Amino acid sequence: MALNMLSPTEINAISFLDTSRTNNHLLKLQAGVVLKRKDLGAAFGKRIQCSVQQAPPSAWPGTAVVEPGRRTWDGPKPISIVGSTGSIGTQTLDIVAENPDKFRVVALAAGSNVTLLADQVKTFKPQLVAVRNESLVNELKEALVDADYKPEIIPGEQGVIEVARHPDCATVVTGIVGCAGLKPTVAAIEAGKNIALANKETLIAGGPFVLPLAHKHKVKILPADSEHSAIFQCIQGLPEGALRRIILTASGGAFRDWPVDKLKEVKVADALKHPNWNMGKKITVDSATLFNKGLEVIEAHYLYGSDYDNIEIVIHPQSIIHSMIETQDSSILAQLGWPDMRLPILYTLSWPDRIYCSEVTWPRLDLCKLGSLTFKQPDNVKYPSMHLSYAAGRAGGTMTGVLSAANEKAVEMFIDEKISYLDIFKVVELTCEKHQAELVSSPSLEEIIHYDLWARKYAANLQPASPGLTPALV
Repeated sequence: MALNMLSPTEINAISFLDTSRTNNHLLKLQAGVVLKRKDLGAAFGKRIQCSVQQAPPSAWPGTAVVEPGRRTWDGPKPISIVGSTGSIGTQTLDIVAENPDKFRVVALAAGSNVTLLADQVKTFKPQLVAVRNESLVNELKEALVDADYKPEIIPGEQGVIEVARHPDCATVVTGIVGCAGLKPTVAAIEAGKNIALANKETLIAGGPFVLPLAHKHKVKILPADSEHSAIFQCIQGLPEGALRRIILTASGGAFRDWPVDKLKEVKVADALKHPNWNMGKKITVDSATLFNKGLEVIEAHYLYGSDYDNIEIVIHPQSIIHSMIETQDSSILAQLGWPDMRLPILYTLSWPDRIYCSEVTWPRLDLCKLGSLTFKQPDNVKYPSMHLSYAAGRAGGTMTGVLSAANEKAVEMFIDEKISYLDIFKVVELTCEKHQAELVSSPSLEEIIHYDLWARKYAANLQPASPGLTPALV
């Protein structure tokens, strides 16, 4: 019986069983024996919880306090941007353009969009530019032939690394996607640059290696995504030990109002209909599965040192509260605002200062006009990604990077209509279970990258077959 023939309840029931027993349980389900969730041992989660390793030091252990003697600048703060032509990069440059007295760009790195990169060079006049796709260097030079300013150009991955560790920059915005962002981030940390973090893999995959390195070099990791920026803003000045709980808000994605028994009918077009806004395909599907929030749970653990038992997810359809914290005395602190990535990016660049923003380009939140805010508990049956993410997080080491890479590959396969929507969860589960025997608790950078590539390959080789998904080529 193919996995996409099972009901969501049945999928959830088998999602956390030991791989060696999965086929047997599937046969029971096929025969009409439905297993009760309370009777399931969740063997995957339990096994890896037993192997929990000591977590690396967090970036901000429950509080954010400005250290005395911090460096300041007489003029604009110098920044580098890795991934300048992507969403994070272009929004960062919008901030720089609006605040030329506060920030200046000293280096830019992009992947392959040399047309946009050339325009950025002409506007912001960086000292150094990198294009990751080496074959496009001549095209970039040609686009700049008539420019009144010519920067130094270094091609390939080495060029991206040089942008990240440019000697004149104070903060590096890491907007590049995937594990491609790990090496330049590590280079920036080793060069003593603060990190405006927009690359999830830096902590989800690289946390066990990156965090000790950041502490060694006394580097600040400042979160640039909205949820973790909200938490970061809420912990400003908290006394040590005051943080009790982290509450991550989630929109609930495309299927927040769907009954679970309808999920087996999901088409790609359905998953790409976000109820609140338009985003890229991958993040929109992650929002539908709630894997985006599961990955953010792992990031929150690495950033703030909270135990997984003290990190919760709540569905908040309006997406106005970007996340909350609870203090030891049960007070709840929240950060509110219109969904706009520019605000968290701005705060990573200006911290600990606050920069005035005009109402023309930064609409102010009107709670009376908004009317009401609502919340509900996420459904574990509808979102089995939560169990998987918490289990992987508790395992630590290379498991979290494997989870992220397997999910990325599974989403790609779903978008390409190679697997069903419900198969996404099974691909991730099987990949994580396969990795348990090789889990590395304190990985090197090379091991992190190796298992990222391994997870993508293993997930790609999982095919819909009877019974359920089984490895096809591995």
